[in-house]
Amino acid sequence: MEKTVTHVALFAAIIAVLGLLPNFQLGFGVPISAQSLGVMLAGTVLGAKRGALAVMLLLLVVALGLPLLAGGRGGLGVFVGPTAGFLWGWIAAAFVTGWVMERWSSAPVLPVAALASVLGGIVVLYAFGIAGMAMVLQKSLPEAALLVTAFIPGDLIKAAIAAALTASLARARPGSLMSRRAS
Repeated sequence: MEKTVTHVALFAAIIAVLGLLPNFQLGFGVPISAQSLGVMLAGTVLGAKRGALAVMLLLLVVALGLPLLAGGRGGLGVFVGPTAGFLWGWIAAAFVTGWVMERWSSAPVLPVAALASVLGGIVVLYAFGIAGMAMVLQKSLPEAALLVTAFIPGDLIKAAIAAALTASLARARPGSLMSRRAS
């Protein structure tokens, strides 16, 4: 239990720190940052439940007002803005990423982590993000989907980085991936 709490807090901190890396804003107020890489890593390393808990912890601290999101954003207002769907989607993204890792725990880490990161960290995340943008910006789903196409290449790179880091961790410290152990 103590290790779980430590790992969850550590990954919440990693996601927060990735928000401090330089980012830039697209014209409609959505920042491109490295935080979704942290969400992917939370799932690939911690597994479904712990990865989602790490994201929930971060979002709780953000809701309390700490400016831990890209661009120094925080507070309750971020949960109703154009990126709100992406923020809520982080929870599901980490969960699905971890779930895929857990289900294919006997397969090689690199390809499973890559697939898990794409499915959870892109497909699931974009489903939430597009729905949120459509509601907040009063756009149709296809219009909102068109707005996020600029993010796809960067997110594919983040998925590849998450897979490579996860595979490297598994090689360097066999047994360290909580997503590959029985819960």
